[in-house]
Amino acid sequence: MFHLSPGWNGLHRFIVYFPVILLLVAPLFVIVGAAVSAAKRQLFLGSALTLMLLGTGMSYLAVATGELAMKGVISTPGFNDLINEHQSLAKTTLELFSALTLGFAALVFSPKLLRRDLESWVRTSLFAAFLVFYGTGAVLLIDTTLKGGSIVRVLDATQAVTNNLPNKGGR
Repeated sequence: MFHLSPGWNGLHRFIVYFPVILLLVAPLFVIVGAAVSAAKRQLFLGSALTLMLLGTGMSYLAVATGELAMKGVISTPGFNDLINEHQSLAKTTLELFSALTLGFAALVFSPKLLRRDLESWVRTSLFAAFLVFYGTGAVLLIDTTLKGGSIVRVLDATQAVTNNLPNKGGR
């Protein structure tokens, strides 16, 4: 029998959308920031960094609520494999976006630390390399989200079947 605490399950299902959206929108600001004039660049790059910080922070919360939601689940071996795969992907995604966010913060603040702006070709190359790594993170994030969706579908289907069973106690 499957059982999932409605409180934590509902909270996890609500929270997971925030990091996904924030982390998938952030690279758009990086792209625009790399293409605009120096006067506007910091606004876009700062916005991208803010989105990454919020998205990564919300990812920590999503992982925590996901672990709490799954504590009460009694499941089959195949379902456990799906949960373990989702948890593994979630932790890898969290670690990757933590590193990407720190790396991007270093890129954004390096001109201030160096007390000079990077040459255009160097800045463009660094942002391009960053976006390639970020694309890997985005693919991992989407895969994690899809695995979570598979878990939700299994749990919802099981709950629907359980709710339609006749009540043996006659109550």
